[in-house]
Amino acid sequence: MAGILDSVNQRTQLVGQNRLELLLFRLKGRQRFGINVFKVREVLQCPPLTSMPKSNAFVRGVAHIRGQTISVIDMSLAVGGPPIEDIHNCFIIIAEYNRSVQGFLVGAVERIVNMNWEKIMPPPSGAGRYSYLTAVTEIENELVEILDVEKILNEICPVNTEVSQDIVSDGEMQKDLGERIVFIADDSAVARNQVKRALEPLGVQTELAKNGKEALLRLREIAEMDCQNNITERVGLLISDVEMPEMDGYTLTAEIKADPKLAPLHVILHTSLSGVFNQAMIQKVGADDFIAKFNPDELAAAVKKWVHCD
Repeated sequence: MAGILDSVNQRTQLVGQNRLELLLFRLKGRQRFGINVFKVREVLQCPPLTSMPKSNAFVRGVAHIRGQTISVIDMSLAVGGPPIEDIHNCFIIIAEYNRSVQGFLVGAVERIVNMNWEKIMPPPSGAGRYSYLTAVTEIENELVEILDVEKILNEICPVNTEVSQDIVSDGEMQKDLGERIVFIADDSAVARNQVKRALEPLGVQTELAKNGKEALLRLREIAEMDCQNNITERVGLLISDVEMPEMDGYTLTAEIKADPKLAPLHVILHTSLSGVFNQAMIQKVGADDFIAKFNPDELAAAVKKWVHCD
């Protein structure tokens, strides 16, 4: 297991090709789950955990790893399942989400598989644990579930979505946008609503899409039906996640920049992939900006900047 991620740094070549690599793991039982390798720093056998008083029920304790204290979240508990038992024979996945590092306690870790985002599909509608999924795929005739980690983390430690009053009160963004909207594409309902709530006090009208393919189709529809020249007549800005089923944010950006009616649209990539941001690839696909999730003031400032540039 120690060498399973040795070549992660070489995998940045997947960016911009609508591909990803999933690290497969299990919680309890046979069901497989997946996490994007780009999020993963390390996989190791679960070390001794220290309990913390008054911590969230999903947090099994903290581990001291390479000089850093890391909270370890029981992923089975977090999605409504039973706790993982015999943790000393289990593993933790050290991952970076939204500017912080967490450890996810899992029952077993299998291997890394190379996938095309087109094979990653939105989750089925339903209740229960499916509410914690952002996507599903099929590997070896078995369903693999991709968890909405942002939702899990937000339940443990809710994200502040309030923009500072000095940014809200100047009124510049509403003046620059006029009747135009800001388009938001993200596969996590939690993340979409975080962005929407952060922009609402600024008087920004938004439209939401669940993935890159849905966003691209809708933007082309708006450009065709509602615009004489190009999309910026109706849409002032696109804020897009990178990881999304069917079409990722890099591919969405490249498709936008290749379409004459969409190309003038400014694109901000807004993603929890802060630990592996590749500036060269952002420039390659033509995005205008990159912001790691989630800082409402930084997001609002970037939106103001690119809306004002029109």
